[in-house]
Amino acid sequence: MYLIIPEVLSPEEVEEARGVISRSDFADGRETAGWHARLVKKNEQARRGSPEMEALKRKLSAKLLENALFRSFVRPKALTPLIISRYREGMTYGSHVDDAIMGGIRTDVSFTLFLSDETTYDGGALVIESTAGEDDVRLPAGSLVAYPSTTLHRVEPVTRGERLAAVGWARSFVRDPASREILFDLDNARQMLFEAGGKTPAFDLVSKAQANLVRRWAED
Repeated sequence: MYLIIPEVLSPEEVEEARGVISRSDFADGRETAGWHARLVKKNEQARRGSPEMEALKRKLSAKLLENALFRSFVRPKALTPLIISRYREGMTYGSHVDDAIMGGIRTDVSFTLFLSDETTYDGGALVIESTAGEDDVRLPAGSLVAYPSTTLHRVEPVTRGERLAAVGWARSFVRDPASREILFDLDNARQMLFEAGGKTPAFDLVSKAQANLVRRWAED
């Protein structure tokens, strides 16, 4: 299961991020890829170390952690430092699975925060592969997709323009994706019950079940 979260960033925040990126230096994206992913990766990534860029990545991470849908779906315990990726015409990232450990953090959930206006480039869809088929994800600037890091995925070639995105990984308090999905559904059910009738006995029972499942499945 993957989740699309619209408007994680406001238009003004997107413009601010693009301004920082326009002033940044980029390096070959293969520098941070595993040995197998290096064979199919052709993109660029913002160099680390610039105070302005590091401040931007911290701000974007904070925006994610403030987002209620992101917290409910991911249940993040820790985030890896974000990577700002750039795909120009002809660049792509072939089918791969993300490394299980990045920077000492187990990767449970991968996410892509789109930063380019989708009308300014062609191609560049994130393709999430599963036994049910393939899903193409191409979102407006400021929107995000999150999906299990166990998933094979790729980025289709960019055929016009430039695709900018912030990508990262989360360690979740709940390791199993099926368990996270159940908890996410229960969160939504609680919200609907509360909006329909307030704090009722049914709401309390669902809240009890949800909290006790978190206790059973969470790794603190």
